[in-house]
Amino acid sequence: MSKPKQKEPFWLGGAAACMAVCFTHPLDQTKYRMQVLKSKSSMVSTMYRFASRDGIASLWAGLSASLLRQSTYSTARFGFHNYLSSLALRKSGKEKLPASWNVACAGVSGGVAGLIGNPTEVALVRMCADGAKKPSERFNYSNSIQALFRVCKEEGFSAFTKGLMPNVVRSVLMNISQIATYASAKQWVLASVRSNDDITTHSIASFIAGTVATTLCAPADIIKSRMQATAGKEGIVQVVRQGIQHEGPLFLMKGWTPAFIRITPHTILTFVFMEQLKKVVQFSVTPTVPATVKL
Repeated sequence: MSKPKQKEPFWLGGAAACMAVCFTHPLDQTKYRMQVLKSKSSMVSTMYRFASRDGIASLWAGLSASLLRQSTYSTARFGFHNYLSSLALRKSGKEKLPASWNVACAGVSGGVAGLIGNPTEVALVRMCADGAKKPSERFNYSNSIQALFRVCKEEGFSAFTKGLMPNVVRSVLMNISQIATYASAKQWVLASVRSNDDITTHSIASFIAGTVATTLCAPADIIKSRMQATAGKEGIVQVVRQGIQHEGPLFLMKGWTPAFIRITPHTILTFVFMEQLKKVVQFSVTPTVPATVKL
């Protein structure tokens, strides 16, 4: 008897992303600090610098903001994608969702997630970037919840919209490049490389998705981070103009290496955890079949 297929819970993607970020947060933090520092130091030297100064545990400073962000942003982008994909599949009457429809669902859900997750993104960027600033310029938030309350109290609710446009654009690109690319890459791996749908296959497919995601999202990511890291009123045009003027056009790819090193392992861990969580969900709803008694 075949096992009944259980609909994926809305929270599943967010849970997987939260598990993944516990491992990748130090790299995420270093990426934000490199973008804010505007220096030419390598990722390794930047990480070593702060670990030597503040201790290894400091590399996990701001983890609460990362978990809060994944709980909102990733839950929304994966949850809405699954919902829209299921809806589109029922409407189309087909057995399999076409690639173009999958891209559309990923883009829409990514945009919605970008809107929902922007406030927690502001808190995350500031908490991660604090260690790279002078003591007098730091926000010194004790945790992500306090950060949200202080931002709202001291700067007004409009502060949560800082970097909203590049963040939404980045979220759309991230969802398309990760989810759609992962699905296509997984199909290609199963058809051309290996036939086993296991962790190795998931890792190869997610590595490809992580590489594509890093490259497509880099420009929007750097603009978003610089807008959100300050309490000023700099707009997209001003940030881009200043970046090109002082650092050249390649500033849009600044932090690509740490972003790649973070996004790729994060993508691999997220999809591997997600695939395993799917099995747990399926197992939890599989009815127990009573053993037959031979007479």
